[in-house]
Amino acid sequence: MAKSERFENVYSQGKINVMEIWVDKETGVNYVFHASGYAGGMTPLLDRDGKPVISPIGPNY
Repeated sequence: MAKSERFENVYSQGKINVMEIWVDKETGVNYVFHASGYAGGMTPLLDRDGKPVISPIGPNY
């Protein structure tokens, strides 16, 4: 049986300037990834109160 991946890409836009949202399937925390050319970075996605956005996790993950 193959080991499942911990992170799932749930949103993606762009080819050169890439913006993606990744979800940690163990914690439900959402992360924003942005890449432009050879540079890129990832940070937790925050709500308006400055708290991390957390997706529900369950048996589908």
